[in-house]
Amino acid sequence: MTEKPIILGIVGDSAAGKTTLTRGLAQVFGAENVTAICTDDYHRYDRTQRAEMGISALHPDCNYLDIIEQHLERLRQGKSILKPIYNHSTGMFDPPEYIEPKKYVVVEGLLGYSTRKMRESYDIKVYLAPPESLRASWKIKRDTRKRGYTDEQVLEQLRKRESDSANFIRPQRQWADLIVSFYPPDEASEANNLLLNVSLILRPTIPHPDFTEVLNAEGNHLGSAIRLDLARDMGKPVDVLAIDGHATAEQVRELEKIFCNEVPSLGQFCSLEGNMEIGKVIGTTGESLQSYPLALTQLLIAYHMLKDLEA
Repeated sequence: MTEKPIILGIVGDSAAGKTTLTRGLAQVFGAENVTAICTDDYHRYDRTQRAEMGISALHPDCNYLDIIEQHLERLRQGKSILKPIYNHSTGMFDPPEYIEPKKYVVVEGLLGYSTRKMRESYDIKVYLAPPESLRASWKIKRDTRKRGYTDEQVLEQLRKRESDSANFIRPQRQWADLIVSFYPPDEASEANNLLLNVSLILRPTIPHPDFTEVLNAEGNHLGSAIRLDLARDMGKPVDVLAIDGHATAEQVRELEKIFCNEVPSLGQFCSLEGNMEIGKVIGTTGESLQSYPLALTQLLIAYHMLKDLEA
């Protein structure tokens, strides 16, 4: 590459929505412009070996962290890598894949922020933190449908992995620039992905859009569906942008204007300009729908990626 790529990190626990968000961003920017990497491919041991050793894939000792560091450094320099592939269906390793970085590189996985050298490789760092009850339901649905597990096996796996989640996965939250928490409305079923709200914690580690023009203490004319609050996360002050699933098109358009005024090139991705790829979700009957909380989350991440690219 003649220019260094923009590297986005997406970290979260198993079934937190990392791959879904990565695929969504690839659809927004176009697959021809995005290289997607999963750090879970860098396991040291296959599924049988892990079971025999009594170690989980969430443990740093179960992963080649030094190789992840080397590959992130090469990608940051615009150089290619030979990436391992872990097959989640078989629990074994497939032949490695030759990867060339494109304009945007999205790196998702369990342990992407676990070392300083990794953290220094990203331009933007996102952490996904859905409620544990929602993550468990997502994991059961995914692992039973795609990986051949039973409900009981998935629940037992969650129980065994809890200590590693607490010790190695959740602490990485502290390094994120943006923390994304999708959650169900009080009156909705947690299994209904189409009705989810989102809470976006905006860490001051990178400059976020200025929302105070439309969301301020003097009066929020967007109504209660979109809110900007002050809070503390892990003991530090943060802004929290909350977007409910029932937000209207008019409310969403106000926020999109803020994004696009600061980064004009973002306009081509706005969800209300005919781009049905952003915020795309598939209903239970296969219909394609738009989730405004998801669309604005993708748009905020795209805002930061494009702003870094222009800079």
